[in-house]
Amino acid sequence: MKLARAVVKHRALILIITLALMVPAVFGYLKTRVNYDMLDYLPDDMETVIGQNELMKDFGKGAFSFIIVENMPEKDVAALKAKIEKIEHVDTVLWYDSVADLSIPMEMLPEKLYKAFNTENATMMAVFFDTSTSADVTMDAIREIRSVAGKQCFVSGMSALVTDLKDLCEREEPVYVAIAVALACVAMLLFLDSWLAPFVFLLSIAMMIVLNLGSNYFLGEISYITKALSAVLQLAVTMDYSIFLWHSYNEQLQKEEDHREAMAVAVHNTFTSVLGSSITTIAGFIALCFMSFTMGRDLGIVMAKGVLLGVIGCVTVLPSLILLFDKPMQKTKHRSIIPEMHGFARGIVKVFPIFLIIFAILIPPAYYGYNKTNQEVYYDMGECLPKDIEFVIADSKLCEEFDIASTHMLLVDRSVSQKDIRAMIAEMEQVEGVKYVLGLESVIGTQVPVEILPESVTSVLRSDKWELMLINSEYRVASDKVNEQIDELNKILKKYDQGGMLIGEAPCMKDMIETTDHDFKVVTLVSVIAIFVIIALVEKSFSLPIILIAVIETAIFINLGLPHYLGQSLPFIAPICISTIQLGATVDYAILMTTRYKTERIGGADKRSAVVTALATSIPSIIVSGMGLFAATFGVALYSNIDIVSSMCMLLARGAVISVVLVIFALPALLALADRLICKTTFGMMHIDNDKKAEVISDEE
Repeated sequence: MKLARAVVKHRALILIITLALMVPAVFGYLKTRVNYDMLDYLPDDMETVIGQNELMKDFGKGAFSFIIVENMPEKDVAALKAKIEKIEHVDTVLWYDSVADLSIPMEMLPEKLYKAFNTENATMMAVFFDTSTSADVTMDAIREIRSVAGKQCFVSGMSALVTDLKDLCEREEPVYVAIAVALACVAMLLFLDSWLAPFVFLLSIAMMIVLNLGSNYFLGEISYITKALSAVLQLAVTMDYSIFLWHSYNEQLQKEEDHREAMAVAVHNTFTSVLGSSITTIAGFIALCFMSFTMGRDLGIVMAKGVLLGVIGCVTVLPSLILLFDKPMQKTKHRSIIPEMHGFARGIVKVFPIFLIIFAILIPPAYYGYNKTNQEVYYDMGECLPKDIEFVIADSKLCEEFDIASTHMLLVDRSVSQKDIRAMIAEMEQVEGVKYVLGLESVIGTQVPVEILPESVTSVLRSDKWELMLINSEYRVASDKVNEQIDELNKILKKYDQGGMLIGEAPCMKDMIETTDHDFKVVTLVSVIAIFVIIALVEKSFSLPIILIAVIETAIFINLGLPHYLGQSLPFIAPICISTIQLGATVDYAILMTTRYKTERIGGADKRSAVVTALATSIPSIIVSGMGLFAATFGVALYSNIDIVSSMCMLLARGAVISVVLVIFALPALLALADRLICKTTFGMMHIDNDKKAEVISDEE
C-alpha cells in the first residue's frame, strides 16, 4: 500500500517524468536499425553462414543478384553494365563483355552457355555487391540500379526482396498502428462503461509502447516482424491491465469517498492481480528466446519488455491520468452492453456433460490439423509479398524466361586441380534440376588454360584461397526438390573437396527449415513447462495447471489446425510464435475463472454454485479482454499486404476468440467434472468434504 499511496501522491511528477522520457524514446525508435533478412538469424556455427562470411572476407562479395534486360541492343546493354558498375557498393557485373569483346558475336559462345544467359528478347547479367544482403547500402544500391536500368530491366535476388519488403513495411506500419488503435478503441467503447475511459487507456498504453520501441535501440537492431507486430501486440495483451484498474477503482469508489484513497487501494489490488496475469504472458514470450533461430529471441525480448512496461504503466501512469481526468470520466459513464450473466452461467453448468463431450470430440481433429499445418508451412519469403511487387515480377521473369528458380554458390579450395574441378562440374550438372554450373573452367572450356585469362576476369571467380562457382537450379527455394538437390550436390562437393562449402539462399533456407523444426518443439515444451509451473505456484495446485493448459492448448490446436482444413499455408515463423503467444496471453482468462472458483469453494460454496459464480463473474472480463486482443489484430490482418504479418495477426485474432469460447464453455465443465480431484490436489482445498456437499445438492434438487 505504501507504493500505491506514493504513486497517487506523486502523480504529477510521474506524468512529467514519463513525458520527458518520450523524447529520448522517439529518438531511440528512429535510430533503431531494422533487419529485413531472415537468413541473418541462423546460428553462426552453420556451414552456410561460415561460407557466406568467407565469401565476404575473401572475395569482398556479399549480396548477389541477376538482372534481366529485355528488348535492348547489345551496345546499350554494355553501356548499362558500365553504369551499374559505377554504382556504389556494386563489386562486379558479369556479362558477355566480361569475357569477350562485343565485336565477337555472342552466338560464338558455346551453345549451352549462350542459352544460359540469353533468350530471344532478353539477356541476363550477374551482379555481386561488396556488402551483405540486407545492409542498408545494398538496398540503396538496388534502388539505384532500378533507377538507372529503367522499366526494361528486372532485378532479382534476396537483396531485391528485402528492399521491397522494407519499403512495403515502412508504408504499412503506421497504418497497422492506426487500425489497431481505432478498433481497440471501438471494442472498449462498446464493452466498457465510460465513453472517455478508452482514450485515457490508449494514451497510457501509447506512452509505454513508445518507451518499449525506443529502448530497442540498446538491442542494436530488431527484425522487421518485431517492428511490425510489437506495437500491435503490446496494445492487445496489455489492454486488460487498464481495464482491471478501472474496474477496481470504480469498485473502491463505492466504499471510499476520497478518490485518491480509492485509487491507492485500486492500484494495490490491481498490481497483485496483474502481476500474476502478466507473468504467464511474459513466460510465453521468453520461451521464444530458446529458439536457435534468433529471430524468436528478438521478438521474445522486445515483447517481454513491452508487457513489463505495460504493467508498470498500468500502476503508475494510468492511475495518474485517471485522477487527472477523473471528473469527465465519471460524467461520461454509461451502462455496459454486457448483461448480467448468472442465468447464462447456470444454463451452461446445468448441461456441462454436453460441453465435455464436444470438447473431447474436438481434440483429435484439432490435433491432426495442427500437426499437418506445421508440416505445410512455407519458408520462401518471396511468397509473403504481393504478386505485383518488383521483386516478385523479376523472380517470375527469371523463372519463366531462363528457367532459373534458385542460385547456389560453391566455394572450392584453390588447391583442387582443374581436372578434378571439371570432373566435379560434370557430375553436378547431372544432378536432377541443375541447369548448369558456372565457373572459370566452364566459361573457357577444356582447351584454354586459366592462366592466360586477364586478372580482371579471374579475380571475379578466384581468390588466394577459394574458387567461386555459381549453380543455377530449376527448383524453387525451400522446396523439397531443391533440398534433395542440395544434399546430392554436397555429396559430390565433399568427394572432391572435404572443406568446400555450398552456400546461397536455398542452402541457407534448408538450414533454416531444419533449425526451426527443432525450435518449434523446444519452444512449445519450454512455454508449457514454464506456464505450468507459474499456474501451479499461483493456484497452489497440481491438477489445475493441467486442466487450464489442456483448455488453452486445445484452443491452439483448433486455431493452428484450421489452416490445414481451409487449404491455407502459413509462413514458417507463425505457428512457433502463435503457439506460445496464444498460450501466454489467453491462459489468463482461465486463471481468472479458476481463481474465483477456488475462492467460492474455499468459502463454503458447493461445486455447482462455485462454478456458476466463477463463470458469471468472469465472463464480462474474459469477453472484454478477448475482444480487445481480437480488435487490435483483426484489422491489421485484413489490411496488411505482407502475408507473414497478415497471417500472424489473423491467427492471434482467431486464437483470442477460440480461447474465449473454450474458457467459457469447456473450462466450467472440466472444473465441475474434476472438482473432487482439484480439492484433493490443491493447497487450501483439501479439507472440503465433497461427499457431504454432493448429498446437500442432491437433497436440494
